[in-house]
Amino acid sequence: MQVDTNKFSWFQVPEDIKKLLMLAAQTWENTSESEKYMQQAVAKTGEHTEVLVAAYRYFYYKNNYLLALQTTNQLLDKIKLAEKFPDDWEQLKPILFSRKEDSQIRLYLNAYAASGLVLAKLGDIEQAKKISSRVKEVDENNDFGAGILLDILTRPPEEED
Repeated sequence: MQVDTNKFSWFQVPEDIKKLLMLAAQTWENTSESEKYMQQAVAKTGEHTEVLVAAYRYFYYKNNYLLALQTTNQLLDKIKLAEKFPDDWEQLKPILFSRKEDSQIRLYLNAYAASGLVLAKLGDIEQAKKISSRVKEVDENNDFGAGILLDILTRPPEEED
């Protein structure tokens, strides 16, 4: 299959990874084949976090929530390591709050909020609430959607008439 990787010159990843991502998109209808390409791209991620973002979206829209969660956790771990984040939320929260306009921090908060959404989809409602609450603590503008998810997860069931 011929792939023109120049169409996405703005996507700053090596050509071999770009080709795998494009093959995954071109074979979207054949899930087993397209997933094979996506897995190969993820295996070559290296420092290219945007590959993990693409993989998360791919797996999410393919309704493969376990792999979406796994990919999101890889992204979170990669950022956590690069930024030398503490493990304790109470220590991490002020760092995230003070730097929430930095692109890496925004990516971290987006990925963390996304992990909450995926956990909700997988039925782990309590963990999804915990993550959504945490993101909401540092996101007063609801840029990452955690407040909306938290509202949905904590809304009392509607009474039947």
